Parts: sequence; C-alpha cells; structure tokens
Amino acid sequence: MAIAPHALTTDAVRARLQGRRVDTAGAVFRYALLSGLAITLAVLVILIWSQVDRGSGVLTGRLGDFLTSKYSSLNSRAGIIQGINGTITIALIVMVSAIPIGVGAAIYLEEYAPKTRLSRFIDVNIRNLAGVPSVVYGILGLAIFARTLRDVTGGASVLTAGITLSVLVLPIVIITSAEAIRAVPDSIREAGFGVGATRWEVVRSHVLPYALPGILTGTVLSLARALGEAAPLIVVGANTGFFTGGDFGDLTGGFQALPSQIFQFAKLPENRWGANTAAAIVVLLVIVLLINSIAIFLRNRFEKQR
Repeated sequence: MAIAPHALTTDAVRARLQGRRVDTAGAVFRYALLSGLAITLAVLVILIWSQVDRGSGVLTGRLGDFLTSKYSSLNSRAGIIQGINGTITIALIVMVSAIPIGVGAAIYLEEYAPKTRLSRFIDVNIRNLAGVPSVVYGILGLAIFARTLRDVTGGASVLTAGITLSVLVLPIVIITSAEAIRAVPDSIREAGFGVGATRWEVVRSHVLPYALPGILTGTVLSLARALGEAAPLIVVGANTGFFTGGDFGDLTGGFQALPSQIFQFAKLPENRWGANTAAAIVVLLVIVLLINSIAIFLRNRFEKQR
C-alpha cells in the first residue's frame, strides 16, 4: 500500500521536534564555539592575573599615591594622574563628537537615504574604514589636526588626540548603530505611518527607542577601543617624557594618556619599572571594564523599558 507524501513529511517533522535524530554537525559546531570561548576567557584571565601579580606591590603598597602623583624619573614616586586626566578628556571629546555624528549618519543611511549605488558605495567604504590600522589614523591626525589646523587644535594636544580617535571610531559607531536600526521590525514603522506620523516622528518615537540598546552597546564598545589605543596618540604627539603638564581641562597643551604612559613605562628597565607598568595596565583595564559595565547596565534597563 502506498504512503501519502504528506505523511512522510509529518513523520520527519515530528521526529525532528522530538529529538530522535541527532544533529552531529550542529553539536560539533556548538562545542567548537564553546571551546573557543573557553580558551579566549582562559587567556584573558591569565593575562589579567599576570599583570595583577606583577603590579601587586604598587597596587597594594601605594595605590592612592600612584593614582594621584605626576610622572617622575623615580619609579617609587611616579604616578599616572596625567595619564588619567588625558584619558578622561579624550573620552569626553570622543563622546561629544564621534557618537552624535555616527548615530546621525546611521539614521540618515537607514531611514532617509535612497537605496542607490551611491549609498551602497558609501556603506562599503565605511565598512572598509573600520578595518584600517589605527596608526594610519594617527598619521592622518598628525597631518591635518596637529599641523594644518594647529592654530585651532594647539598642535600636539589632547584636543588633536581626541579628534583623531573620534575619526578612528566613527566608522564603528556608524556600522553598529546602522545594524541596530536595521534590526527594528518594519511593522513598527508601518504602525507609526498608519496613524499619520511623519518619518521623523516615527524615527524619534518608535525606531530610536527600540534600537537604543544596540546603539548604546556599539557606541560604548567603540569608546572602550578608543581609550585603549596607543599608536595614534604617540604619532600625534603624546608626551612620553618626564614633564609636568597634562592638567585636566587643558585642551591645547601637552598631554599624556594611559596607553602612551604605559608605553613609556614599558621602555624603561623591567626590574625597576615593571611593577609600575603592570599597575598602569590594570588601572586602564578597570576603566575599560567599568565603561563596559555601565553600558551593559544601561542596555538592560532600556531593554526592560522597551
């Protein structure tokens, strides 16, 4: 007796839903991903622990003095307050310049720009710029912001460094924000248009609130990357010597940042400056992790509201 085709299909679907057939390829792929994640976390833990162990003398013996003292030629007196001031100032500049421009560009490309060859060409180039090495952006900042516009930026200044890093992370902000906006269901837009809302009202009141957690996550991760970059800062003129500048709020004077200060510590004799180098690395990691934690908290809060 012949069996109807739909009966075979029903039996196959039922067997798959009840788990009778083992998905070997899927299981292998899943365990490979878990193994990669475990290896990555293990390497990260080992690196962090090694730096904490190396810098334990400074972190436990004179943490307060290390965080509030200026650079010194004596390793027992050297601190990183100038690097902290520079890093915070750069972070503020990036937040004020790169994030609004990047999010605005993503909104235009996803919600307003017609899908033409020009828009696709711009999108491809933005994605290519996200993969350009950071030292290339440092050369760009040196040529344009530190030299051509030195009357405005003050030359080798924290303002130049902040603008350079803003240009560096701008493609990443645009890409992550565009992906978050693209993930908003079209039904939300259609519902807004259906009740007579304008495009801007739909974007402002419906699309952006829904995409905000993804936009926030991408922008904060971009900020964390900017704070960890050393090569562009050194190229545009971060001071890596023993100097007394770098006061908070001085946008056009000489500056330091934690990555460049770590670079300077690392060039000095290991037996005398190794603990200072490791302690500065731990402080930078704490700052980056704190920023990421704030992003996770805000993302979860906005997702609950959504």
